[in-house]
Amino acid sequence: MKYVLVNKFDEIVDTVQFKSNVGPTWATTYFQGVKKLPESDDFEKLWRVMSEDQYNTTFKNTLYDRQMGKRKYEWWKDEDDLLDGEKS
Repeated sequence: MKYVLVNKFDEIVDTVQFKSNVGPTWATTYFQGVKKLPESDDFEKLWRVMSEDQYNTTFKNTLYDRQMGKRKYEWWKDEDDLLDGEKS
């Protein structure tokens, strides 16, 4: 099973591949050791541990939804056609 360490910006920071089928508790313990944060409260304030499949369904699929529709910002439509030197 492959687990990922995700920061508060929803970016994958680290990954680990276990040969046996272990649960997320083992992966969390592993990443706590790597980051040298034995207190789970301190660790959970900074990172989340989830399986790679869970990450793909949670963040990659919703990323598309966040970029489309009303929430998508099209900056090129707000820009004028003048260059910076022509504005003054």
